[in-house]
Amino acid sequence: MVYDLIIIGAGPAGLTASIYASRYRIKHLVLAKDLGGAMALASAVENYPGFERISGLELAQKMLAQTQKLGAEVKWEEVISIRKNGEVFELETALGNKYQAKTLILAMGTRRRELGVPGEKEYLGKGVSYCATCDAAFFKEKIVAVIGGANAAVMSADHLSRFASKVYLIYRKKPLRAEPIWRERVEKNEKIEIIYETNVLEILGDGDKVTGVKIDRPYQEKEILGVDGVFVEIGGVPGTELAKNLGVETDDKGYIKVNSQMETNVPGVFAAGDIANVAGELQQIVVAAGEGA
Repeated sequence: MVYDLIIIGAGPAGLTASIYASRYRIKHLVLAKDLGGAMALASAVENYPGFERISGLELAQKMLAQTQKLGAEVKWEEVISIRKNGEVFELETALGNKYQAKTLILAMGTRRRELGVPGEKEYLGKGVSYCATCDAAFFKEKIVAVIGGANAAVMSADHLSRFASKVYLIYRKKPLRAEPIWRERVEKNEKIEIIYETNVLEILGDGDKVTGVKIDRPYQEKEILGVDGVFVEIGGVPGTELAKNLGVETDDKGYIKVNSQMETNVPGVFAAGDIANVAGELQQIVVAAGEGA
């Protein structure tokens, strides 16, 4: 079977695109490694119209339910290659399955950006995490550090403060870049201590687990902060490897170039959501959904 459209990604952009494709009776398939993308990592979403407060995962589940109710075909398979064969795009997944489509929407979002310091890879899963929503409960009554200063970092610090006894929020600049409402919340939180204009140089451990972080400027006369966990929240990197193999153009930051119709330079290939360069740093669920539509 040759689909009219295959959507790669099941975040807000991909799922919204599917909703519209179903309503226009476009025969399509959604392929995704997992549900929600970056949205699923958000402990609390408070700026999506219609929901005063909802977890990112719950919002993703509601979007998926609506998508499937409209009859969309969704398969949880990671796409590992795409190639053009005449007028048809041929996709292969990690399960070895192959699919064909006349058009594509690339909505793979971003992967978490790494800090790139010694100890980060060694202690991944042993105290180093990229998902506070996933791992906060493991740090009940412990001391943790969150690295970053934008919305994701500040939201993670707020969420972690419900479990940890103390949260260091370490940011290389000043002030925090988060929305004012989130910034005010963490500044008033007695469990959260913000350390500005400071970088983490190394993540330390005893071989089995994280024991601290080494910083580049003494904080309260300390160059090493004792912590049990480190949450890296410094943004994402667009997952454009598949797109580049098709000859899709990207900008100097690696995001896919699209026009106002979300078209790439390759005919039949569209992109939407965090992977595309339309909204710049305004990577919000509502923006991704609009682009998917």
